[in-house]
Amino acid sequence: MAEAAQTLDGWYSLHDFRTMDWSTWKTLSSDERQAAIVEFHRYLDKLNDTQANQNGSHALYTIVGQKADFMLMILRPTMEELNQLENEFNKLKIAEYTIPAYSYVSVVELSNYLPSDEDPYENPHVRARLYPTLPQAKHVCFYPMDKRREGNDNWYMLPMEERRSLMRSHGMIGRQYAGKVKQIITGSVGFDDYEWGVTLFADDVLQFKKLVYEMRFDEVSARYGEFGAFFVGNFLAEDKIASFLHV
Repeated sequence: MAEAAQTLDGWYSLHDFRTMDWSTWKTLSSDERQAAIVEFHRYLDKLNDTQANQNGSHALYTIVGQKADFMLMILRPTMEELNQLENEFNKLKIAEYTIPAYSYVSVVELSNYLPSDEDPYENPHVRARLYPTLPQAKHVCFYPMDKRREGNDNWYMLPMEERRSLMRSHGMIGRQYAGKVKQIITGSVGFDDYEWGVTLFADDVLQFKKLVYEMRFDEVSARYGEFGAFFVGNFLAEDKIASFLHV
């Protein structure tokens, strides 16, 4: 049996994708729509307070294409808090005019393929990666992924040293995009349908295409990677929410 990679685990993560029911939203009066927007802002104010106290983080983006209209990504110390915030959103008036499009449950993760300290949780660099403040970059890209488990291309049958070497090479590509793309890796084994979620943030949307394409040629992706649906979107500033919801 190959050695399992040990992980460092940080905040729990929920990616909540929603589609707006625009036809029904239009049936509301202007006052009713405004009241729903104000209530939504109060919900976001609560998230902002938590982020200011460094007890979690969140990001709000519109989604391009027909897979969803917007995504709210939330990070929290416990799965219970994620569930509570999800339920709070579902009880908002605006939620009555959204249709769940997709969701992803995971936890921010670092594996022991990376160099570790005696007590990595005390390392400021490691803590910043496990408990990140999500950036307000112009664009976001999210996709889930697996490692292949078929025939001779079974990632989980490779010896630890070979996997570590492959991941080191894989990571070198990502480091070339430092300053251009911020990457949040979340583990989802036992939590969702895929094994990892990848969330990328960038001010230049073309960097997503360049990074993902270049990684396709690396053996970790080319031979062992399996990918789910991709979602790409644009930052939704809170003062632009009313404009986004205007009909």
